[in-house]
Amino acid sequence: VQLQASGGGLVQAGGSLRLSCAASGRTFSSYVMGWFRQAPGKEREFVSAITWSAGSTYYADSVKGRFTISRDNAKSTNYLQMDSLKPEDTAVYYCAAARVPVATAVPKGYNYWGRGTLVTVSS
Repeated sequence: VQLQASGGGLVQAGGSLRLSCAASGRTFSSYVMGWFRQAPGKEREFVSAITWSAGSTYYADSVKGRFTISRDNAKSTNYLQMDSLKPEDTAVYYCAAARVPVATAVPKGYNYWGRGTLVTVSS
């Protein structure tokens, strides 16, 4: 299984970015796809997740109402649309996949991880 995250960059506060996570290597219909982030000196934290089959979505309170997760089954890709970005959203963002029927916010619950993509939000 390979996960390729992309779309990070530098943006001003209030701006938007869209992250993509392209998945390959198997069928992901029974997977949960998640996004985590890790800021310097901090632990990795849950951002959002989506169940691949039903498309049920989950968000951390800190991003609820600003971030939107979605998926394109045909492309085996999920997206994290990030709007109204704040400087505290600055972090390396990781996509991950879990072989579980219900989304989890715990990093160790995920079996596969992509390389991170850096998001920097300037004030």
